[in-house]
Amino acid sequence: MKTDIASGLIMFVMVLALGSLKVVLSVVDRGLVTAEVKRKHILEEHSRFSPLIQDVKNFKGPVLGYVTPWNNHGYDVAKMFAHKFTLISPVWLQLKKKPNGVFVIEGSHDIDKGWINEVQSGKNVSIVPRVLFDGWGLADFSALFSSEDAIEDCIDTLVNFLKGKKFDGATIEIWPQVGGNMRSELTHFLLHLGEALHKQKKILVLVIPPPVRSGTEGIFGRQDFENLRSAVDYFSLMTYDYSSRRMPGPNSPIQWVQECVEILSPTWDPEERKKILAGLNFYGTYYIVGSKVEPILGSQYVDLLQKQKVNIAWDPANAEHVTEFGSTAQGQHVIYYPSLYSIQQRLELASKFGIGISIWELGQGLDYFYDLF
Repeated sequence: MKTDIASGLIMFVMVLALGSLKVVLSVVDRGLVTAEVKRKHILEEHSRFSPLIQDVKNFKGPVLGYVTPWNNHGYDVAKMFAHKFTLISPVWLQLKKKPNGVFVIEGSHDIDKGWINEVQSGKNVSIVPRVLFDGWGLADFSALFSSEDAIEDCIDTLVNFLKGKKFDGATIEIWPQVGGNMRSELTHFLLHLGEALHKQKKILVLVIPPPVRSGTEGIFGRQDFENLRSAVDYFSLMTYDYSSRRMPGPNSPIQWVQECVEILSPTWDPEERKKILAGLNFYGTYYIVGSKVEPILGSQYVDLLQKQKVNIAWDPANAEHVTEFGSTAQGQHVIYYPSLYSIQQRLELASKFGIGISIWELGQGLDYFYDLF
């Protein structure tokens, strides 16, 4: 009898305790994913993600998240929301060629094995560090591509490094550096690299520039995609930085993202489409009209909202929110920073077209963004 009473009391206390806890619902259930964004809602809610769906992957396509050493919050995000990612790409490594012709991988000092273990523990997420061909000029690339021995040495250096560090593959940034030159030679190199990585059951992610911008053809197109898709597992498509100081405006107009996808993959082919990871910026752009332009991170955006009375309006043509303050005389301040609604629009586009997402980069966003993924 006493045991039953004690058990009942314990249960009663537990019910009271649970009832006193405020369960944080998802941003969708809190009514925050809307074109009618309020400054106060961002300030009150931006750090409040829902533990109820923290380990739930809502977006069904592949998601790559970049993490940088200069933005440490990204390391925390990767651990907190690891179940939502397919691939994590720490920006750690540089591939260089010494004067004596030896290829080396630098950046090992940034590798954090403890963090990797935490991210991967009990989750199905692959670590594919970015490898940048740092400091290479066209003459260096020409020398590499013109020698099969040099190609073999370079690839062996990279593959052996990845094996030694037990990485799942690599994210290679080389195409923008070559700048549209030597396309056939670069393709030949990447085909060999993909073959070598796949023999070791490693993943190859290739960073690619957009195939078009403002009506101008880019340096990576449909034929390049077709030539490489057998060797490349994922293409990290840089669909951001659309506007500039000379042309202030949105970071990534949604129609442009769709156009880029349709150029690379004009017909519905699920196996082809799922290799495309449309770039999603978690940073914004801050313009002082006629004066300056600079990137703005989530934490900086929140700080600015705390200090300024702003107007936040939805731009339906580009599917982005625009934040404005200041007078025309003093210089109008215009900020394009991602919102829950703009992100949701792009996730819906990705689902419709059967593609994935690559986020640049995890530490730059706001924590409640991840409820959507």
